[in-house]
Amino acid sequence: MDLLTFLAASHSRFHAADLLAKELAAAGYTRLSESRTWDLAPGGKYFVTRNGSALLAFRVPRRDFAGFMLSASHSDCPAFYVKENAELSGPEGYARLNTERYGGMLLAPWLDRPLTVAGRAMVRAGAAIETRLVYIDRDLLLIPNVAIHMNRAVNDGCKYDPKCDTVPLMGMGSAPGTFRALVARAAGCRAEDLLSADLYLRPRQAPVVWGAADEFISAPALDDLQCAYGCFRGFLAAPDSASVPVYALLDNEEIGSRTKQGADGAFLSDTVERICAATGRDRREAAANSFLVSADNAHAVHPNHPEFADPTHRPVMNGGVVIKHSVRYATAAPAQAVFTEVCRRAGVPVQHFFNRSDMTGGGTLGPISITHLSVETVDIGLAQLAMHSCYETAGARDTDYLIQAMTAYYSSSLREENGVFTLD
Repeated sequence: MDLLTFLAASHSRFHAADLLAKELAAAGYTRLSESRTWDLAPGGKYFVTRNGSALLAFRVPRRDFAGFMLSASHSDCPAFYVKENAELSGPEGYARLNTERYGGMLLAPWLDRPLTVAGRAMVRAGAAIETRLVYIDRDLLLIPNVAIHMNRAVNDGCKYDPKCDTVPLMGMGSAPGTFRALVARAAGCRAEDLLSADLYLRPRQAPVVWGAADEFISAPALDDLQCAYGCFRGFLAAPDSASVPVYALLDNEEIGSRTKQGADGAFLSDTVERICAATGRDRREAAANSFLVSADNAHAVHPNHPEFADPTHRPVMNGGVVIKHSVRYATAAPAQAVFTEVCRRAGVPVQHFFNRSDMTGGGTLGPISITHLSVETVDIGLAQLAMHSCYETAGARDTDYLIQAMTAYYSSSLREENGVFTLD
C-alpha cells in the first residue's frame, strides 16, 4: 500500500485505523483485546485498537529488552461533524445538513467543491450492536458560496458564520429521513437498525502528485496521515533491536487529545505497562531507556507569504524531516541530538522549525503523551502548505525521507545513564 492508496482509502479516522489493522494482520501481527489477559511470547508481533480510531502495534524482542522505541501520530483532521438530527428542511424546498466544526479549520476551501460523508455507524445486529464503517461513495453535498453580486466586499475579507455560511446542501424537496436512509444503506442495515453514527464531511477530490517534476502531493488529511503512514512503514521495515518498537496512531489531537483514545488518555501508557507486566520488565527502568518520536506535520515556508516564517528556520518541502521547536513542543537538546544522529546514520536531511517570534503555533502529541509516559521525546514533522485546509499540500519525496529515518529509528536501541546517551 503506497501513500496515495492509503490516503485515498482513509475516508475517516476509522477507515485509516482499519486499513492499518488489516495490514498488520496480513503481516502476521496478532490482534489483542484490552478486555482480556495478554500472553506475550518472545518474538511475538501484536496490535490493539481503541475506539476504532486509535491503534498500537509492537514487537517483543527475543531477549531482555532495554526499553521502548515509540512513535505517535494522529488519525483525525479538522472537518465538519454531522449532528445527530442532521436534516434541515428549507428554505424554498432545499434539503441541508446540520453540522458543527471539529478542530481549527480553514473554512474557505470547503466551499464550492463536491463533498460526501464518512465515519462509522452503530448498528443493531440481532442481540448485538456492531460497528460498521460508512462511506457514501458519491458526490452528495456541496457548500455553496454567495455570488459576488450579493456580497461585493467578499474579496476584501470574509468572516464566515458557521450556522449559515458553511451549511452543506444535499438536495431539493428530499423526503424526511433521506439522509438517514443513505447512511443506513452505506452501513448495510435497515434505517430502523441504525442506532447512532460518528460522521464527518469529506472532500471528494482524490489525492494527486503534481508539479513540474512531480515534486508535490496534495490530498485531504496530510496532517497527519502522511506522518502516520511514514512511521508505520518504518515500523514494519525495521529489523529487531534490543528495544520494543511501538507504533501509535492516536485520535483527537485536533481538539486537545483529552479522550480515552487520545494522547491525554492512558492508551499508550496502559500498553507499555501491560507489556512490562507480561514480560516481567520493570516499567520505570524501561522508561528511562525509552524514546518517543511525536510525528505531526510542520509548516513549510509559504511561496506567497515567506514573511510568516522565522528568519533563520525556514523548512521547505522535499527538504527532509523537520525537527519542531517551541515552548509548546517536547523537543529538548538531548532528544534533538539523538534523533539528529538517527537521521545522520540513515542519510536523511534534517530541517528545523521555530515559529516567528511574534506568532504562536498549534500543539502536538508529544508534550501531552509524556505527562503519562515520562520518556525523552522529539517533535518532528514533514513540511507542508495549507495546514488545516480540507486539501493540503506537501513534498512528494519527504515521505520516503521519513520512512528511511523511522526504519533506522526502530532498528535502534537507546540507553541513558546520567545524561550520557548510547544509541545502538
